[in-house]
Amino acid sequence: MRLLDTRGGNTKLKKTGAAAPFRYAGLSLYPDAVLCPGSKAAGCMADCLAEQGRGRFASVRGARQNKAEFFHTDRSGFLDQLRRELLNFERLCERSGERGAVRLNVLSDVAWERLGIPQAFPRLLFVDYTKQATRLEKTPDNYKLIFSYSGRGAYRNQNRLAFLTEAPVAVVFRGGFPRTFRERPVMDGDRDDIANAFAAGQIVALTPKGSAGRDRSGLVIDNPDLIGAAS
Repeated sequence: MRLLDTRGGNTKLKKTGAAAPFRYAGLSLYPDAVLCPGSKAAGCMADCLAEQGRGRFASVRGARQNKAEFFHTDRSGFLDQLRRELLNFERLCERSGERGAVRLNVLSDVAWERLGIPQAFPRLLFVDYTKQATRLEKTPDNYKLIFSYSGRGAYRNQNRLAFLTEAPVAVVFRGGFPRTFRERPVMDGDRDDIANAFAAGQIVALTPKGSAGRDRSGLVIDNPDLIGAAS
């Protein structure tokens, strides 16, 4: 079983490095409460993209579930294989003259820095979204995190902690993108995740994907510019 996708099969990976000279790789683990510890408070599990897009196919879901099971049941073996694949990917990038970018949490929220993975590959750039605000200022220089915002009340403290940092904050908006949000400038985040990861102090605006467009729990935020115009 191969862990890393280096061919861009996942649509979420296709915009990673879309506007930059990177070769990219990604790891898609089927999400659960352990792999996504902030998902309950954020209210994102019901609209997770794990079963949307290619995730609707049983073979794709099965592969993601097998990888997650491998992570849970044989952590040491999983990490050994991941390191081998990352080393091979790094060598491939060196031969091609490209810089490697890696997204290990395509569908999960594992604190890979606590497992020493980014630190072991300083020539690779690691980029991820996270719902764990405590991770934002505790990663090595080659691991860039984007905080995932949710408007749910149970998630308020995570938002508060995130806004105390300069980390980019990703917000899913309904009805287009506002000019500013919570006194931060808003940028279009649907273009390139690597650019998003370097957007310090900005709001990374995203459009709802899949069933998230129907969300009314607070995960998706109504464009405040439209609300102001209607009042």
